[in-house]
Amino acid sequence: MVNILSSRILLRPTDLERSRAFYRDGLGLAIYREFGTGAERGTVFFLGGGFLEVSGTSATPPAPGVELMVQVPDALEARRELEERGVTVLRPPLREPWGMIEMWICDPDGVRICVAEMPEDHPVRSRPSL
Repeated sequence: MVNILSSRILLRPTDLERSRAFYRDGLGLAIYREFGTGAERGTVFFLGGGFLEVSGTSATPPAPGVELMVQVPDALEARRELEERGVTVLRPPLREPWGMIEMWICDPDGVRICVAEMPEDHPVRSRPSL
């Protein structure tokens, strides 16, 4: 096994500043660190147990199969906060057959983001008696 010390998702957006503003102001991610200067400044955001780096640019958006998932304690509250920040909700929070409550949004380049809540009654949250 490779000894992995850290990890991050790298996004190369078509418009760096627009995407940086979306993840910072729209999604409300906290900044872990920034590097470089001026218009080419890269930003690394905290993303739960990992990091999301938005840096550089690309002539084309990320591949259509690239999706992010973020877990929140309350999907309805997350929806309210995101809409207040101007983020468009593609699909409101719905309970899926597998028990998760999922809402979908996307970033400025169309990267789909699942905002998920694990409800109290989800089997993963139960602890069998010993």
